[in-house]
Amino acid sequence: MSYQEDNHAGKVLLAALAGAGAGIIAGMLLAPDKGSATRENWKGLATKYSGQLGEQATKLGGDLETKFKEYAGKLEDMGLTGAGSSLNIKGNWEELKGKLKQQYAQLTDEDLTYAEGKGDELVGNLQTKLGKGKSEITQMLNDM
Repeated sequence: MSYQEDNHAGKVLLAALAGAGAGIIAGMLLAPDKGSATRENWKGLATKYSGQLGEQATKLGGDLETKFKEYAGKLEDMGLTGAGSSLNIKGNWEELKGKLKQQYAQLTDEDLTYAEGKGDELVGNLQTKLGKGKSEITQMLNDM
């Protein structure tokens, strides 16, 4: 039964694409302007809407990242993921940075650059320098 449903859905999709293609061709043939003018109009519209689409994609990406972090925190709170699976830096970052430099002399200020929302970059830098796994680094930072 699912094969027949999939086949039916394919036919509907093909018909919709064929209809859209026919509409585009008819629109081009019946356009009131010359072909070059119509193409320029479409080019302007495409540029306008691509910028808006990029802005929307950026916004949605930020929203998705926020939701992901929220759910990761909830899973950790519920005990479904191990402690330290998400980075929760508490206290003064400058003090923590000093402790890390004392404990690991090979770390530089550049390695320890931290900005709000850029915890993954910090963890990646520390992974590279210290040769430890992500969960180890995250747990270490959360424990300090």
